[in-house]
Amino acid sequence: MGTPKIPGSLISPRARYENIYEYDASLEGDGLAIGIVMSRFNQDIGEGLLSACTAELKQLGVADRNIAIASVPGALEIPLTLQTMARSGRFDALVALGAVIRGETYHFEIVSNDSCRALMEVQLSSGVPIANGILTCEDDDQALARMQPKGADCARAAVEMARLLRALREVS
Repeated sequence: MGTPKIPGSLISPRARYENIYEYDASLEGDGLAIGIVMSRFNQDIGEGLLSACTAELKQLGVADRNIAIASVPGALEIPLTLQTMARSGRFDALVALGAVIRGETYHFEIVSNDSCRALMEVQLSSGVPIANGILTCEDDDQALARMQPKGADCARAAVEMARLLRALREVS
């Protein structure tokens, strides 16, 4: 099996472990292509998530021309759209944005659980990282409070995971 050749710029030595290296977390978005899918159901929340996400992507250095946005009717339509984007080979990472707010029926659990499960399936089958920004909230107030921080967090997660997977692929 042998020792992998790890490019020095991608790792940092761990002080307490001799000869053990850790990949540095990188939030450098320059040169990355990010795809975003936003649900129009609970559109005000979706737009808030999208605004925070795109602002953070730009702050991290992702160029406008490298951000693609698709909107879909609801959270259950997000995974199929992300799968199509992942299969295109055009994107380094993807972001799912939306809000599922509890109502009076069991539908909340179905949509929340199935959309999350499907995102994980797409991510694992495609090898393209997906930041899950589909909020699952008890009410509108919770969603409003979480949309800005979660949108920005998804941008950072997408960039970091894209960089990590690129670094892992560079190891021979």
